[in-house]
Amino acid sequence: MFSHVMIGTNDLEKAKAFYDALLGTLGVRPAKVDGHRIFYFTKTGVFSVTRPINGQPATAANGGTIGFSADSAEQADAWHAAGIANGGTPCENPPGVRQGAGGKLYLAYLRDLDGNKICAMHRMPA
Repeated sequence: MFSHVMIGTNDLEKAKAFYDALLGTLGVRPAKVDGHRIFYFTKTGVFSVTRPINGQPATAANGGTIGFSADSAEQADAWHAAGIANGGTPCENPPGVRQGAGGKLYLAYLRDLDGNKICAMHRMPA
């Protein structure tokens, strides 16, 4: 359904360092820089971070979350730890198992350097 996700930042260099470390725990290569944007290309889609082209400050979406797929609970924990070590802020509950309509999930939430809410999610066997 989705081809890509793009979020804004107010400091592209810091965002690149943060997301290179964070997404590296999921096996994603460091970003490719394209002027005022960075891109992470995978076989399942593209994640990008940009300075707003209108010159206004980037702001985080209220109520929005961007989820990254993790292969295991341990990988989600490594993602979370890398995020905190690189300036991210824990939010929601601590990483752990949650049961819901979508089944049993292992979730780890952070806010990035610009306040965007991001999550690592591992779908657990039923």
